[in-house]
Amino acid sequence: MHLIDDGGVLNDWKDNQMTPCNWGNVICQDNKVIEITLSSTGLAGVLSPSIAELTTLQHLNLDGNMIGGGIPEALGNVSSLTTLNLGRNAFNGSIPDSLGRLQKLQTLDLSENLLTGEIPISFSNLSSLNEINLSGNYLKGEIPEQLLQVVQYNYTGNHLNCSRNSTIPCEKGTTKAGKWSVMDRSEVNMHRGEEIVWDIEGNNPDFTFYEFSKVLEATNNFSIENKLGQGGFGPVYKGQFPDGLDIAVKRLASHSGQGLTEFKNEVQLIAKLQHRNLVRLLGCCSQGEEKMLIYEYLPNRSLDVFIFDETRRTLLNWDRRLVIIEGIAQGLLYLHKHSRLRVIHRDVKASNILLDSEMNPKISDFGLAKMFSSNDIEGNTQRVVGTYGYMAPEYASEGLFSTKSDVFSFGVLILEIITGKRNSGFHKHGSFLNLLGYAWQLWEERRWFALVDASLAASGCTLEMMRCINIALLCVQENAIDRPTMSDVVAMLSSKSVALLEPKHPGYFHVRVAKEEAFTTAESYGSNDATVSIPYGR
Repeated sequence: MHLIDDGGVLNDWKDNQMTPCNWGNVICQDNKVIEITLSSTGLAGVLSPSIAELTTLQHLNLDGNMIGGGIPEALGNVSSLTTLNLGRNAFNGSIPDSLGRLQKLQTLDLSENLLTGEIPISFSNLSSLNEINLSGNYLKGEIPEQLLQVVQYNYTGNHLNCSRNSTIPCEKGTTKAGKWSVMDRSEVNMHRGEEIVWDIEGNNPDFTFYEFSKVLEATNNFSIENKLGQGGFGPVYKGQFPDGLDIAVKRLASHSGQGLTEFKNEVQLIAKLQHRNLVRLLGCCSQGEEKMLIYEYLPNRSLDVFIFDETRRTLLNWDRRLVIIEGIAQGLLYLHKHSRLRVIHRDVKASNILLDSEMNPKISDFGLAKMFSSNDIEGNTQRVVGTYGYMAPEYASEGLFSTKSDVFSFGVLILEIITGKRNSGFHKHGSFLNLLGYAWQLWEERRWFALVDASLAASGCTLEMMRCINIALLCVQENAIDRPTMSDVVAMLSSKSVALLEPKHPGYFHVRVAKEEAFTTAESYGSNDATVSIPYGR
């Protein structure tokens, strides 16, 4: 099937066997293949048109992988198909018109892909269809009215319109329920300012919608005792639901000029991202002027609370700091390469790294992130947003951003974790160099160990520390093309056998007065505390 199988799931799929009925994840009847189930197995690559040679196939489930390319036209020739699930992959291009020939098809799931164009009019001929899910794509045009008669359907997260003269709700629903709950959620709609339709149970495939009264009760009416921190988005509160679930609530401040856009962006992005080193979005709340994001609560708050506090950072020995560095790297690699959409975070910093009960790192705050649906790896903007001290020079000065911008920020973060010092506001012996400049100076003088936090001096892991400083300086090199990718970084961190290059001059600003981050508090909780916005005329 032209699939890339790094996990070895298809190891027993041998061409020299008489029948595929002995292969794993394959079900046969009368020595003919009727079902293939390979959901969430890490497969990549493309789906070959030769799949249509399985003329007796009834159920095909490839959900939750990283398969890309177009959906083969030839699938429309597998007339026996009753279930086709290609959801949560990276299929692109238009939906083949040929799928409308599948008269026995009962369940069709093409959700969470990169599909474009219109829903084929031939889908009106799918007379056996009971369930269809096309949500989370880039589809446009009208939804054929016949597809609104299906028992269960979901078209959310596209640019679709109802059929002309249709009186049926057209985003998501179940015609069996017989009644609808239609709420004005225009501020939460990820793609357009229209209604999102929720079914009568209030379900949504990406996140949970919480009632404002429940959030109010959980946070004790947003009491000062529950407040965890304050940032550009607004205040962050701890809460607890009646079932004992602890939550963190980011409440959009009414005076925030940046908040609404970032709110929409964060809902859109995090609802689709799942990784152990990314903070988990539980849901959201929108009622009138109130807009909130509800996250899992992480008891150790954010990384800056520890590394920039003289007492607390002693709780982080070298092994723990290395685990944090490696975890952040894995999270960024997922965003840049392994998630279904390429994501550039644009605000990687210590206060946006949350720590769970075991001090494992989770990247948070995706309000400034940029999402790409193709192989693009860079962009430009006239509105530079981010945090001084972490911005790559090409981004801060020209508005150019890429995955290498995140790499730069990550390099700064490594140095802060090792030294316990902020890049912004750092000065040494009357010098106006920031932390990057000082680190480069010591590296050139072969005195790198003077960088290391004094509490780590007795750890005995000097070679690991030197290697991490080397990696950090590679990440913060002035020219983006010289910086490694996050794939390279993870490889360098994971294996001592990977040779490291000698870093070139870092990109940093000579600032005579480096002001501390304006909004930072000792109790920050993943907030955009020092986010700045710089408009550029072009």
